[in-house]
Amino acid sequence: MATALIPGTYDPVTNGHLDIIERSTQIFDKIVVGVAASPSKNGRGPLFNLEERVAFIEQATKHLNTVRVESFSKLLVDFAVEVGAQAIVKGLRVVTDFESEFQQASINYQLNPELETVFIMSNPANMYLSSSMVKEVAALQGSIAAWVPPEVEAALRSRFANG
Repeated sequence: MATALIPGTYDPVTNGHLDIIERSTQIFDKIVVGVAASPSKNGRGPLFNLEERVAFIEQATKHLNTVRVESFSKLLVDFAVEVGAQAIVKGLRVVTDFESEFQQASINYQLNPELETVFIMSNPANMYLSSSMVKEVAALQGSIAAWVPPEVEAALRSRFANG
């Protein structure tokens, strides 16, 4: 049984993330979505706490019986071994994603050469989509319904309700 780990911050999960997760279920027998505890991005912590981010993904993937969601706060390659993954799946949108992900894959290979990294190209409809962009549009009261699951949209609307 081939198991893949799909790591990320998922702050919040978007339809682009979900597309990569769903397409991965067609390639691997089991999928573990690894939600990183609280990496600092751009000098800030996540908008949603770890439990919220895990719950959003669990809700959005409940129809996928080969997917489970777990949080982690350790070295990615160590977490991958812990969950029995043979591969790390990363979605790629644009060239800058490739540069960053290629560097990370190279480091992960040095740390654990038995762990493969598999890149899946984003669906063209999601190539522009990022969690940061979704949060920015939501903060400015723009429409995000096409980009995130309904639960995430409601949570973002609530979070940014007071400007």
